[in-house]
Amino acid sequence: MTIQHLFFDLDNTLWDHRKNAYLTLKDIFEKENINALYGIDFEDFHREYFTINENLWAQIRDGEITKEYLRKHRFYDSFLFFGIDDINLSTSFENQFLDEIIGHNELVTGTIETLTYLKNKGYELHILSNGFQEVTHRKCQMSGIAFFFSTITSADEISIRKPQAEIFQYALHKSDATIANSMMIGDDWIADIEGALAFGMPAIFLDCFNDGYHAENVKTVQSLLEIKNIL
Repeated sequence: MTIQHLFFDLDNTLWDHRKNAYLTLKDIFEKENINALYGIDFEDFHREYFTINENLWAQIRDGEITKEYLRKHRFYDSFLFFGIDDINLSTSFENQFLDEIIGHNELVTGTIETLTYLKNKGYELHILSNGFQEVTHRKCQMSGIAFFFSTITSADEISIRKPQAEIFQYALHKSDATIANSMMIGDDWIADIEGALAFGMPAIFLDCFNDGYHAENVKTVQSLLEIKNIL
């Protein structure tokens, strides 16, 4: 059976989470006057936050921690690294961050052109994201890409995240697709690619961060526009 349904990861595959998170955090950092109050340089803070946040997301993907734990600790642990033990400050940062991140809606280079190309070729497009449900739909709407997609699925809907098979099955059922006529496209080798392959679904790996992962049966692209050479 030929591929009819394409399931895209959202963050860092289409919606440039790294850039949007950086800009949002810088806005909050400056608004809260953190440098003057605590003597912390923003770039130093962002570097530590980025490392902590990436590690927490890996843990939540692997089922080691809950969404609530991540939300409580990513800013708390970041400030704690600089000797600031203030749960109220970190909670304020977390709440502002989720509210304000959709104010920045930079897309990964080639997103609109690639989605337009695939839509015009007759593929049915879907989002399958591990991100928080409360912002996934808003990211798609605010960035202007929601109309491309027949379904938008957040792992929060069933509290099971990629690479677990259940979230892939849930997304397929929601979209009336089958494993045989579907493909996953994403930037996270474990969540998107290994998850899809274990489920029996072919995948395209967007190696936008030069992770260098390879598998015999996986097509790898460095940019979204290269997908036009495959599909």
